[in-house]
Amino acid sequence: MEKKTGKSDPSKAGDGREDRLKAALKANLQRRKAQTKARKRADNKKG
Repeated sequence: MEKKTGKSDPSKAGDGREDRLKAALKANLQRRKAQTKARKRADNKKG
């Protein structure tokens, strides 16, 4: 008798990981853009 782990298709297991990686990459890029924008604003105020 086989145990069921809840994952029916092992080939689709990577899809969820890829989705999470894409979302994390997008969030990181947005954060870095915001940081760059804020840094430029601060540099302009200095002088």
